[in-house]
Amino acid sequence: MNCTQEVRAQLEDSLQQLSPERLQVVADFAAYLADAESEAATQELLAIPGLLDRVKQCEATPKADYKNWRELRSDV
Repeated sequence: MNCTQEVRAQLEDSLQQLSPERLQVVADFAAYLADAESEAATQELLAIPGLLDRVKQCEATPKADYKNWRELRSDV
């Protein structure tokens, strides 16, 4: 069993012993951690120079102008 599986099993055992109130606290904290991780990833992407402008440019491109990637790259 890998480390992640062991931690998940340990967490599951601990969760079974918690009251509904404490279980809600754990759920709220897990949601907070997931949100913080997502925010950190977003900030990392936004730090890439020109990325946001490029995304906006791509979003403004009409779908008719899109090319099928299989027609552009046959080696993928």
